[in-house]
Amino acid sequence: MFQDGGKKMTKTFTSKQAGYQITLRAEWIGNDLILCLFGGDTPHIGTVTTFSSEKQVQRFPSHDGRFHKDDVLADLIFETIAPKIPGNCVITAGVHVDHISKEQIEAAFSMTDELAAALALWLDGHTLTKAPLYN
Repeated sequence: MFQDGGKKMTKTFTSKQAGYQITLRAEWIGNDLILCLFGGDTPHIGTVTTFSSEKQVQRFPSHDGRFHKDDVLADLIFETIAPKIPGNCVITAGVHVDHISKEQIEAAFSMTDELAAALALWLDGHTLTKAPLYN
């Protein structure tokens, strides 16, 4: 595990509600942040959301030909942490619960909000400030 001045550069958060769990794994790569949000019965990479000067979303097809919509969860995270990121941010997201209920869908949003708040607190103590040097 990489460290910067004794600070861990990776962190994993979990939240459990409505009979399933969502995990958020964060890792600093220089001044850039990569986040992986996954959970449920069949974790996967359903979407990739990138943020630099603008947001871009790639939705992957699911088994039935429809496209995953996990980027709505990624957006919740990014809205919470955007001011804390000095560089780029990539969020992979994939949460699938078999035969999901309305309660479980609502829980996905509250769990993601909880994970985003925990991530924001962690980022407060783990921001990077070294800018790259060029010739």
